[in-house]
Amino acid sequence: MEKNGMKFLRIMSLRGPNIWTYRPVLEVWVDIGALEDSPSNTIPGFYERLSSWLPALSEHRCGVGEKGGFLLRLREGTWAGHILEHVTIELQNQAGMQTGFGKARETSTRGVYKVVVRARHEEVSRACLHAARDLVMAAIEDRPFDVPATIAHLRDLADDCLLGPSTACIVDAATERKIPSIRLTEGNLVQLGYGARQRRIWTAETDQTSAIAEGIASDKDLTKSLLQSCGVPVPEGRVADSPADAWEAAEDIGVPVVVKPSDGNHGRGVSTELMTREEVEAAYVLADAEGSEVIVERFIHGNEHRLLVVAGRVAAAARGESATVLGDGRSTIVELIDSQINTDPRRGTTEDYPLNVVRVEDDAAVRLEITRQGYTPDSVPPQGKDVLIQRNGNVAFDVTDLVHPSVAATVSLAARIIGLDIAGVDLVAEDITRPLAEQGGAIVEINAGPGLLMHLKPASGEPRPIGRAIVDSLFAADENGRFPIVGVTGTHGKTMVARLVARLLNLSGRHVGLASSDGLYLDQRLVEQGDRATWGAAHKILINRAVDAAVFESGSRTILSEGLAYDRCQVAVVTNLDPAAQLREFYIETAEQMFNVLRTLVDVVLPDGAAVLNADDPMVAKMAPLCDGDVIFFGSDAQVPAIVEHRASGKRAVFVRDGRMVLATGRDEFALAELAAIPLASAGQDVGNILAAVGAAWALGISHDLIRAGIQTYGLDQAGAAGKEIISTAA
Repeated sequence: MEKNGMKFLRIMSLRGPNIWTYRPVLEVWVDIGALEDSPSNTIPGFYERLSSWLPALSEHRCGVGEKGGFLLRLREGTWAGHILEHVTIELQNQAGMQTGFGKARETSTRGVYKVVVRARHEEVSRACLHAARDLVMAAIEDRPFDVPATIAHLRDLADDCLLGPSTACIVDAATERKIPSIRLTEGNLVQLGYGARQRRIWTAETDQTSAIAEGIASDKDLTKSLLQSCGVPVPEGRVADSPADAWEAAEDIGVPVVVKPSDGNHGRGVSTELMTREEVEAAYVLADAEGSEVIVERFIHGNEHRLLVVAGRVAAAARGESATVLGDGRSTIVELIDSQINTDPRRGTTEDYPLNVVRVEDDAAVRLEITRQGYTPDSVPPQGKDVLIQRNGNVAFDVTDLVHPSVAATVSLAARIIGLDIAGVDLVAEDITRPLAEQGGAIVEINAGPGLLMHLKPASGEPRPIGRAIVDSLFAADENGRFPIVGVTGTHGKTMVARLVARLLNLSGRHVGLASSDGLYLDQRLVEQGDRATWGAAHKILINRAVDAAVFESGSRTILSEGLAYDRCQVAVVTNLDPAAQLREFYIETAEQMFNVLRTLVDVVLPDGAAVLNADDPMVAKMAPLCDGDVIFFGSDAQVPAIVEHRASGKRAVFVRDGRMVLATGRDEFALAELAAIPLASAGQDVGNILAAVGAAWALGISHDLIRAGIQTYGLDQAGAAGKEIISTAA
């Protein structure tokens, strides 16, 4: 043990359901050394230092169950492992990665603890864990610690690593509908659902978003031409190839005009209400720096609006407002911007803010606007003089409930014309509650992959459930992106059961992925040889678009070191639990501890699923009440107490009687097959394994005839391969 400080002996990322919780966590084994003899109440000044450095620790309930619970434990005396847990959680919260789950448990080795914290992103959580150790030790040793700098670093890391708010809102909406998600890259590419049932999103784009439509939307001149040909109101205009040509176009159209890049977005390089040649030519230079071509078009009077169209329906609408400052006769325009605009709490530099900070030095459009009024950024406007800073942008004021039905129909038509499933339609109108034709309004732009933040965090008005709208466009009301998943665990027999269940699923017409200790299979074809009863192999199957059912073998070591790759399963099979089985290298030293490992699969059975449990094994049978779904017992005899009681309640069981395999529901029985007709049984395979596989197939709704055919034709060569499974706790 360490004499001083805390030493991390092992850090494991459990990336799915695990023995602690249903969500990914970090599990760290920490040796607190001599601190085992120094609980928090024996360290002078420790409570005061820690609570002042992290005041929000007062919100932690801990085991007391109310706010302030952790600080109460800290004052009364608790140990460094427990303190590390709470400080790690708080640093994650301060980094913007909200977390509430954590545990600290002693092991059988004195001074060594298992500390577990929820980990929404492994890299960020690891950084918070290490920072928490440094902070706790500084507080213990009465050393200075720069808490603000540490939190700032962690926030920057979280900003770099976490999903953006637009993608996150879609993933959150999917989670609310019980649709699983998998992040496919370090960016915002996310899979919703599993295998063949999956859909993919990338911020506000989906796998339904047409590349052709994206190309059209990025070409503003082509977009306008298509819209105009279909009767959608758009401003007159054309492409200009030089500053002089831009002015010529403006003269043809008639001032005022707008000059903008043909393939820009987010309002960059756009100048509006231009009246003079000097303004038009300056705006051309600004727009030319942003896009491949420059468009000059008629200026439409009114406010800028952004309407979000999802699957042909308007899901949200926001209005823009201009930004101005009022002169005081003393301050420069830059100073007025900082004091009157940038002090707005709704403005910021990150995606957490609906409005952006105005930086004159970084925004050529702002400088041009100031110049048009005869000022420079360092000019001092007279007292009471309004100075326009931004004509467009600042689109963050919710007006969804005000949109006139004809306006909604027009923008929906525009999105369909371009071919976008999700579109940000920009229009200019004086009054969004009136038809466009009445006021000379027009659609000025259509954007693929539109920003969603303005609708999620509007500067005023109600946030809109746009994530749910996008998810609903991808999945029908009765779809959840799931396919049948069977998890198999136990001390012995897992591989045989997993392979037989996969075979039965394949016979039923499913394209099956199997990850087991003797390989990774796709439709009975060996794709990867060797032990593939791992998180990584299961993950490969879950992202495979050709797979519509999966069987995953999960040994106790994999559950303890990696967690499960899936969030829920249709069927969980527990073959047995050897009371003598131990994994001392994981501090699993009793049958009760092993019970908690193997029950992990039962804990994640869906409400319409089933756990298939060994009635001959009393400890496995005790898992039945833990299942959210149905339970099917399998056993060597109909008189096994667990089966008798189960059938008395009208429930299902699989057992052997008089040399026959029997399926029973309550008192009703069906003789499935003679054991003598099953090659696996004749080859000496444990009949319990066959019963378990049959129970799983029954739970999946596979017909009796197919189950019989499957077990009677599972060849002796396959039985031999399955018989090579190493019967040990390592399996």
